[in-house]
Amino acid sequence: MAPVFLTEEPPTYGVVQSVSPMVRRIVAKNPSKFTYHGTGTYIIGDPNGNELAVIDPGPDDDAHLTALLDAIGNKNVSHILVTHTHPDHSPSATSLSEITSAPTYGFGKHPLAATKKPDDLDETQPDDLEGRGDTNFVPDVEIGNGDVIVGEGFTFEALHTPGHISNHLCFSLEEESTLFTGDHVMGWSTTVIPAPDGNLSHYLSNLRRLLERSEMTYRPTHGPAIEDPLPFVNSLIEHREERTTQIIAAINKEPKTVKELVNDIYSDVDESLHKAAGSSVYAHLLDLARIGVVSAEPDFDMDAEWRVK
Repeated sequence: MAPVFLTEEPPTYGVVQSVSPMVRRIVAKNPSKFTYHGTGTYIIGDPNGNELAVIDPGPDDDAHLTALLDAIGNKNVSHILVTHTHPDHSPSATSLSEITSAPTYGFGKHPLAATKKPDDLDETQPDDLEGRGDTNFVPDVEIGNGDVIVGEGFTFEALHTPGHISNHLCFSLEEESTLFTGDHVMGWSTTVIPAPDGNLSHYLSNLRRLLERSEMTYRPTHGPAIEDPLPFVNSLIEHREERTTQIIAAINKEPKTVKELVNDIYSDVDESLHKAAGSSVYAHLLDLARIGVVSAEPDFDMDAEWRVK
């Protein structure tokens, strides 16, 4: 079953919107093929309370930071939560922390493996955010799977969800049965798995973990909320499994490079997205190599010819 993707109208940038009794969202003006309309920064708190948490302050953008501060107003920011260190999510966390004195929370600094790209992926486009990382961000408080963050009127559980990137976290808001999914689950698109730090096995296992949870709503950092999340997660898993089957079938006929596989499998996809598709195909191949299904010559790289063992 292919995912049925969700859309929403472009936002009014710089304007905060209430999306639930406890949650407001403000979208940065950084639309791209990876960010949809832009980064959605979430402001969470009891409307009658004085403390707020902020999730994914967003890119290094003065206008977005100013709009975020205006939305916060005279309330106290007690927690700044970061899902991961791609530059559309974390860079403004440091500035927001300096202004508000709120500590930042995250899994850790940008992973070294995420800075090492196959040669074919080095020529990133200006908006190719998955090809770069925020190496400056270091959380004040490192958190991991199962850690609980408590503020005035809100309680978050951290879920370590590597796959898209190894330091990715989701945050579950207990009071509204809501999961802030970062880039792990997005309603508008599939998630890029940029190898070598991106790991398809980890991504799929962390999707399957969500099927055992009870959150009623997902709020990704990009795009609209997912109101019926479990069938959607199932469709993402099935889509990845189908893609793996396609790759095996293609190289079972004859050995192919990543570029050749992308040209075959993604022939109906805009060529501007082929580089990202190549990264995900490479992640599928590395995963198949780990379990001994495929091999590559001369080495496990982008230019290799991949074949079924």
